[in-house]
Amino acid sequence: MKNKYLQSLFTLLITFQFGYAVNFIPNSSEFSIVKGDTIKIKESLNEEDIEPNEYLKDRLKPIQTNFKRINSIKKWTSIQKKNIEGESAEGGEATYYYKNKRLEKVMARHYGEMGQVLIEYYLLNGKLSFVFEKDYEYNRPLFYDAKAMKENNDTEAFDFEKSEITETRNYFESGSLLHIVNSQDCGAPFSGDYMREEDKRMKDDFKRLLKLEKEK
Repeated sequence: MKNKYLQSLFTLLITFQFGYAVNFIPNSSEFSIVKGDTIKIKESLNEEDIEPNEYLKDRLKPIQTNFKRINSIKKWTSIQKKNIEGESAEGGEATYYYKNKRLEKVMARHYGEMGQVLIEYYLLNGKLSFVFEKDYEYNRPLFYDAKAMKENNDTEAFDFEKSEITETRNYFESGSLLHIVNSQDCGAPFSGDYMREEDKRMKDDFKRLLKLEKEK
């Protein structure tokens, strides 16, 4: 879980408004309550990607077509699930989607007191094609109810719909990171060093998930 989840319980959230920003308040169609203390961000289903920059349109088209194809699959040959331990305060889970014995998609959830992250990995010809990261930062900790709010003279209790959301779309071409779109940046291109670091981070994380899937 990212370090920002360890911030003070009362840190006020700041909403950034940039030309390319996609900072929004979620509605009930974007999450589900599994039980009283667990909320799950809903994965991408039957979705199309955002309109790409014109200069990359042709190169991103096969990636976006693959994203749409995978998310339109209604019947999977096999779906495997594994618990993820030690990577976040509240644990996590990984889900592996197979069609005709081919791994098409891996979804990883990381839970924390102050937020959760949903990461979707899409494969094309056995290589990473697209990584979609949805990072939710809660307005207050999960346990922070109306009673806690009053005891601390606060004005808000935990409310999932007040989460601050950051979405990052990572596009891979022939297995290498080609382009990043982040909902809270101003649209300026990322540096080469940052692209290389992110490429390595996502590939390392994905390798760990593949290793986890093979463990009994």
